[in-house]
Amino acid sequence: MVSIVTVCFNSEKTIRDTIESVLHQTYSNIEYLIIDGKSTDETVAIAESYRSAFLEKGMKYLVVSEPDRGIYDAMNKGTRRACGQLVGILNSDDWYEANTVERVVDTYRKTGFDLFYADIRLIKPNGEAIIKHARYRKYATSRDWNHPTTFVKREIYDRFEYQCKVVYDDWDFILKVRNAGYKIVVINEVLANFRMGGASNEGGIGRALKKVSERYRIYRQNGMSRFYFLECLVHETAKALLK
Repeated sequence: MVSIVTVCFNSEKTIRDTIESVLHQTYSNIEYLIIDGKSTDETVAIAESYRSAFLEKGMKYLVVSEPDRGIYDAMNKGTRRACGQLVGILNSDDWYEANTVERVVDTYRKTGFDLFYADIRLIKPNGEAIIKHARYRKYATSRDWNHPTTFVKREIYDRFEYQCKVVYDDWDFILKVRNAGYKIVVINEVLANFRMGGASNEGGIGRALKKVSERYRIYRQNGMSRFYFLECLVHETAKALLK
């Protein structure tokens, strides 16, 4: 079984696309957990409206709505509840390709990976699409990694929960998994779609400098050299140019 976790807060405008992309997967042994931060719009009502559709397909379906301490606290809540052998996290403004989970399971059966990710399609606010390719190499950079395509063996989340400190806690998690020597597998196929303009894409020079500092701190905490300050500067500059 594969568990998929979606965390959300006031996501009524986009969450239908997210939910339907899970509902219509070509692989059906899925547990879907929606962890809502006590939304004040129609997010929870929309999520609940899909309950019978998931049950008809034999998929486990859970909707929880309660206050949280931010996105990573909500993710931790979801991974703690997850029962699948593999866990994917899909945010409420992103969506999977129809065969995403099937491709992940096929790859797991062939490789026995601990952590997996793939290519992603970035959707700009103007509708333009860009393919961001995944890569795994000795040089660790988040430019090679795509969170919405990531699937992890369940027990790894027991060892490395998100710290709930900064917006790059997800990359901190990946670096911890890398440093621990777990098996990481990447395939170059588009398996998810990402709407640009979320928390990690907010603009402004002051905010950009803060993000450079936060990203750099994550690298240094995970044993990377001071050279990575340049890596962080280049990354944030590239993100600004993509907007």
